[in-house]
Amino acid sequence: MSRLKITNARRKQRVRLSLRRSAGGRPRLSVFRSSKHIYAQVIDDLKGETLASASSLEKTLRERGNTGANIDAAKAVGKLLAERAVKNGVTEVVFDRGAYLYHGRVKALADAARESGLSF
Repeated sequence: MSRLKITNARRKQRVRLSLRRSAGGRPRLSVFRSSKHIYAQVIDDLKGETLASASSLEKTLRERGNTGANIDAAKAVGKLLAERAVKNGVTEVVFDRGAYLYHGRVKALADAARESGLSF
């Protein structure tokens, strides 16, 4: 494994561990960011199930002409995810940024989710 992969994996584990300590039973909003798309899901770790998910690959978001590699698409994914989570009865989550810095697309997704009804 390359040094970068090892460093990212360690950072991801460190973030997850601190989230588990402070979660208090709340579901986790997990973000994955690739070079072309962005994905997010609300996960209940106690039951081991996904409560809501959204990504820039979805047909409704692709029809708008956005690629998943920009801030506008991240905002749309955050808004869609929050709407689906609130519809399923989830309003409080903990934000799992994974190995990514809280900046750019990850921050835009989080801000859009907050504006649409999720609190973290």
